[in-house]
Amino acid sequence: MSKMKDSKKKFTFTTEKFLILIIVLYCIVVTCVNPGFFSAATLFDMIKSSAGSMVVAMGLLLVIITGGIDVSFTAVAISSGYIATTIMMNTGINNIFFGFAIAIIIGIVLGLINAVLIHVTKMEPFIITLATQSIFHGCLTTFVGTKNIGSVDIPTAITKFGGARLFTMTDEYGNKTGLSIYILIVIAVVALTWWIMYKTMLGRSVFALGCSAESARRAGFNSWKTHLFVYAYIGMLGAIYGMLSIGGVNACNPVSMVGTELTIIAAVIIGGAKVTGGSGSILGTLLGVFIMYLFNQTLVFLGFSSSWNNLFLGVVLIVSIVITSYQERRKNRRLFIFTE
Repeated sequence: MSKMKDSKKKFTFTTEKFLILIIVLYCIVVTCVNPGFFSAATLFDMIKSSAGSMVVAMGLLLVIITGGIDVSFTAVAISSGYIATTIMMNTGINNIFFGFAIAIIIGIVLGLINAVLIHVTKMEPFIITLATQSIFHGCLTTFVGTKNIGSVDIPTAITKFGGARLFTMTDEYGNKTGLSIYILIVIAVVALTWWIMYKTMLGRSVFALGCSAESARRAGFNSWKTHLFVYAYIGMLGAIYGMLSIGGVNACNPVSMVGTELTIIAAVIIGGAKVTGGSGSILGTLLGVFIMYLFNQTLVFLGFSSSWNNLFLGVVLIVSIVITSYQERRKNRRLFIFTE
């Protein structure tokens, strides 16, 4: 009898399990309707297209766990990427590492500006980052330029980087496909974020701050330093996101990314991150981003238009929030914490 009770306790329907179930069932349905979906080319293309969002989602995850939010990361991404590309063109330094270095420095500086403004004004992060989003993008288009940099003018180092693959394959029709090197950057960022979250005192301060700012302060955690780090971190990852996006499309448009931030925020919340802070997981975030791109790129296989994407994501978002809320209530009951 006790063994049966233990087995029941071991199984819990988490957000991650729900997302995995949705992905598996959805892929089965799409494959049955259109067998052309189930191919290495589709998978590799999805990995490359979602790589930038997965990278910046890691930084957004830390920000949300602290109880904050950042809606300026797309402005940081395109500002960093566009300025870095322009500098590469004007200086003639055709080196991808140089471009990434410039972009990351800019991204960190813009992230630190967010952190300082949030700390000094004591205003809600959403309001501050909403304002800085307009400021960053306005400065870019006013003082740097609004010209769209096409594939003819873009540095060849970025073009080669965007098209680089770990390996290539040839299908039965003679078409070549391959796994983009973007996957290495995603793995590196995920590993770094995991190490920060679970192996450092900084990671503990991120979770502590999200659970209770006052309790974190009494425990000796410095909220100011924690905020400086998480917003600088998302600034850095935003810059990488910008460079990956530019390399992926082999073009740089100063207005291309702004306005897409809410979709990535939704993906992180779909992954189980609580908007009030204190909770979130790397696996859930990755699954949330993946399912977002899965719907976006494969609905055509089912004969649906792209407008159905928002409907599908909205349903998954609601169910994910319900599951997260249910898990939290169960946890509180076990700890004898009762809330209204």
